[in-house]
Amino acid sequence: MIAGIGIDIIEVERVEHRVASGNGFREYVFTPYEIEYCESMVNKYQHFAARFSAKEAFLKAMGTGWVGDIAFNEIEVRQEESQRPEINLYGKTLVIFNQLQLGKISVSMSHLKHMATAIVIIEQS
Repeated sequence: MIAGIGIDIIEVERVEHRVASGNGFREYVFTPYEIEYCESMVNKYQHFAARFSAKEAFLKAMGTGWVGDIAFNEIEVRQEESQRPEINLYGKTLVIFNQLQLGKISVSMSHLKHMATAIVIIEQS
């Protein structure tokens, strides 16, 4: 049974400005794996934006929004070559997710030159 659905869309340019500013936004929002992955891509800001959108969609699907001890860099979008993306959780964000008795997470992302979007579906455990 579905516990929650979240969707998000964002302008790539907004994320590009924040990531490129060098003020720590990149490390605050993204895990080392995500940073390495996105930095290796030709259109890296599209990939950063899609992951940011997935994190926002995840928080909407979880039903909590960005509150309390939830941290963006404890929500990781991992995508191995030729595989669909998946969301991994860490730290207090994982604890809260488990306390809410949530289960399987499905994520889909897409991006164009100027926009990125993601949808997340969370099932009950």
